[in-house]
Amino acid sequence: MHRITLLLALWMVVAVGLTLAIPSVQASCGSANCFLVTGTQDGTAEQGKITLDLSYRWIPMDQVQRGSDSASEALVSRIDFENGRIVPDGHREIRTNNTLLQLDASVGVTERFSMHLAIPFFNLRAHEHDHVPGDFSQTDGTSGFGDLRLTGKYALWISTKHLWVAGLGIKTPTGEYKLLDHDGEINEPTIQPGTGSWDGQFSSYYAYQIIPHTWDAFFSGSYQVGMENTLDYKMGNTFLLSGGASYRMGETAIASLQVNARHAPRDEFKGAEVPSTGGIWVYLTPGIKTQASPNTALYAHLQLPLYQRVNEVNLVPRYGLVFGISHTF
Repeated sequence: MHRITLLLALWMVVAVGLTLAIPSVQASCGSANCFLVTGTQDGTAEQGKITLDLSYRWIPMDQVQRGSDSASEALVSRIDFENGRIVPDGHREIRTNNTLLQLDASVGVTERFSMHLAIPFFNLRAHEHDHVPGDFSQTDGTSGFGDLRLTGKYALWISTKHLWVAGLGIKTPTGEYKLLDHDGEINEPTIQPGTGSWDGQFSSYYAYQIIPHTWDAFFSGSYQVGMENTLDYKMGNTFLLSGGASYRMGETAIASLQVNARHAPRDEFKGAEVPSTGGIWVYLTPGIKTQASPNTALYAHLQLPLYQRVNEVNLVPRYGLVFGISHTF
């Protein structure tokens, strides 16, 4: 009972934070679709069962924006880690194409409690920019293993029509965050595979069966608290909020439509805000999931930007694609 009360209190803190923040991503990571509701990684795992989910994500970023309006060029600040300073207009961003592969594993520990491990084992960010002053580079992208995320999930409410799950997680600094560019300097923090910091995350997921086995509605929210890494760089705390509905078509197919929102303040370096980081992203995401067998599901989602506002000026995604396969043992 004490554990339930604690988790409920944590969820209430998250819910209030989301309500305040959304009306008001990292600049180059394009990770908004890393947190959409896929229908295979949400809720809790059945006791004694293991679910493995392998997903492929593609996010091309080559649209320049100033605030929420189109712009002609993206002159952004560069972090000079060697001398400990922020260099205004140090880079002219041109393009970042993100290719991400992630394995998610969920284990049902009890009837209500499960553990979830997210493993972003392949992060490839093909990046093009101009050094100001300097030359054009298309070799300063990064690739590598990302930051592991471990989350405990507890079902606060399970009934015929309702499922309410609260989560408490931690992100570990397992990914590289000091990869060098072609000049031998530490590359942009927002395109590194990892952040170099230990971060905490609170989350909540609620599903309601409008018409049992036909229509479902779902809502998901989370708040990630970023910490400073050894380079004195801190990613902005991130709010995520999703909501949508799914409809069963026949025996094996489920169509879904959801809205995904992400809000992050500016990053910080040595306590100072970093221009051209943070913003608000809102996406409309149609999706389809097919039950290939009783234990195996295939899914695909297309993310379409509804609203994107960056701080100062930066690149934004044109769209996002997610394909995945999930299997329960």
